[in-house]
Amino acid sequence: MESLSGLVAFVRAAEARSFVTAARALGISASAVGKSVARLEETLGVRLFYRSTRQINLTEEGTVFFERCRYALQEIQDAEAQLSKATIAPRGRLRVSMPAIGYRLLLPIIPQFRTLYPEVELDLDFNDRLVDVIEEGFDVVIRGGYLADSRLKTKLLGPYRFVVCASPEYFARHGVPLCADDIANPNHVCLRFKYQSSGKLQEWLIDGVSPLQGGGSATPLVLNNAEAVLSAAIQGLGIAYVPDFVARDALLGGQLRMVLESSATVEGVFRALCRRIGICCPSCGYSSITSPNAWMPRRHRWAWPASHAGGPLGSPN
Repeated sequence: MESLSGLVAFVRAAEARSFVTAARALGISASAVGKSVARLEETLGVRLFYRSTRQINLTEEGTVFFERCRYALQEIQDAEAQLSKATIAPRGRLRVSMPAIGYRLLLPIIPQFRTLYPEVELDLDFNDRLVDVIEEGFDVVIRGGYLADSRLKTKLLGPYRFVVCASPEYFARHGVPLCADDIANPNHVCLRFKYQSSGKLQEWLIDGVSPLQGGGSATPLVLNNAEAVLSAAIQGLGIAYVPDFVARDALLGGQLRMVLESSATVEGVFRALCRRIGICCPSCGYSSITSPNAWMPRRHRWAWPASHAGGPLGSPN
């Protein structure tokens, strides 16, 4: 069978009823078009054109062959256009796994993402368990910690830090701690987060020390859910030690007040782990989901909750 270029030459010549016009459209010589058609006729064993000095006309066999070839070439062109469009405009399903509390950061920017990439179907999984990116078929997994799987691509998203906060009403009743040691005062109630995977209580590190190491404070309230910790703090039940983005809205709305702002607390970085080449690059559109620090004043930097150790509030060492 004649090559694809020969079929293209035949179709263009049949459409124009002229080798010269077809050659002009293809950017080759009229002689080259004529030779391609002649080779095709020889291969098929039939005459495709009636030729004269002024024009060419399809034979009966040529008419039948032309209709089939024109349809086939159009299908090829459509396939090429579809592939070309796919490289420019992302489309298809994007499976993303992130910590359960991550919806607070992601959902506000989903409308913008859907406007920019209307043909991308988002399949979002919010959980605090360890996931296998490859085996479970996720395209992207957002977690804290370090990359341990060499099969994965990684993109640094940004830093996070923990904050110490409580409601204004709580501080009015119990006083405002001015240093880490004040938190251990029996007058204060600490809202302790417990990791579901290990049952351990989250450590509160402030300026390199753990004020609750020896117990300290009044009888604590223990919860194993970050939203519950936040809600308890807003209701004035105690002091919380949470990622800054978890408390962001409550801080900005005056429901919570941050203390010990100049003290050093737990910090870290979060990454997007990707199983597909190119999924971490800006051209795929995913970078608009993971743009850091876009919704918070500098003093209230966001934080993706660490879940590589089984919970959303950091490592349960």
